[in-house]
Amino acid sequence: MSTTTKAAPTGAGRRAAGDPRGGRFDSSLGLIMLLVLVVAAQGPIRRALSAPVTQSWMTVFVAVVLQALPFLVLGVVLSALIAVFVPPSFFARALPRRPALAVPVAGVAGAVLPGCECASVPVAGALVRRGVTPAAALAFLLSAPAINPIVLTATAVAFPRDPEMVLARFVASLLVACAMGWLWQRLGRADWLRPPARPSFHGHGRGAAFWASVRHDVMHAGGFLVVGAMAAATLKAVVPASWLRGAADDPVVAILALAVLAVLLSICSEADAFVAASLSQFSLTARLAFLVVGPMIDLKLFAMQTGTFGRGFALRFAPATFVLAVLMPVLVGAVLL
Repeated sequence: MSTTTKAAPTGAGRRAAGDPRGGRFDSSLGLIMLLVLVVAAQGPIRRALSAPVTQSWMTVFVAVVLQALPFLVLGVVLSALIAVFVPPSFFARALPRRPALAVPVAGVAGAVLPGCECASVPVAGALVRRGVTPAAALAFLLSAPAINPIVLTATAVAFPRDPEMVLARFVASLLVACAMGWLWQRLGRADWLRPPARPSFHGHGRGAAFWASVRHDVMHAGGFLVVGAMAAATLKAVVPASWLRGAADDPVVAILALAVLAVLLSICSEADAFVAASLSQFSLTARLAFLVVGPMIDLKLFAMQTGTFGRGFALRFAPATFVLAVLMPVLVGAVLL
């Protein structure tokens, strides 16, 4: 009786035979190849990193991330506290049963959250998961970063000669938040708003569930924050400063230019008043538009809304918010400024 020895199939043979190992890429080999490539190209890489455009990009990117990260952490901590420690019945008692009344109550409640838009997105997501009507949660999402005490105090410090800017910012931002909540209540559809599934912490103690929830939200929202910061840094590095000087001469163009600039710069609401105050070539109304638009819709906020509530939601909610956040400062500015 003869014995036949089968030759081991080659890589191509393994792929043909359906062996999954044939198509697997060795990660250690890939890392070695990447390191060799970096060492070989270190000259061009060094020159690229020392270029002024690259330096500007890195400065803006790091500034946006470092500025937003503490408030993102604050937001996910508050979100975890709501998810783990606050019973759903609390929200049923705290908010009016009628959504039309719950929207302004939630909008005013946004004044108590000492954070920026990075904090309000995960908190609003937690409110929706806990059964709060989406219209009220969205009103809170828009108002919290714009009318909280820290932001209003920063605005007063940035505009010491124009104290009316504080009241104008409060009124315009709250009106936009309530209007968007009512608009969503009337026209929004349930399948447009899809919060991500919360990992199950059933069987864990409250402490373990709290920290697991924090880790989940930091990893989830932090990734979208980085994407938004990269986009903001890229646009900031390529937009010429001379465009701003030319735009300030036309009142309508000035308002639109600062509204778009607020979207592109993606500055946290605690710092945007000082940037607006530095744009002294623009009118107070144009700078008010900058202060109202920025905390409600910018690049990093759009990315975080996409990750939290779904792309279909963000593609509908962001443009409508932008339009109202431009029109409302014009109306409020005509009365108060």
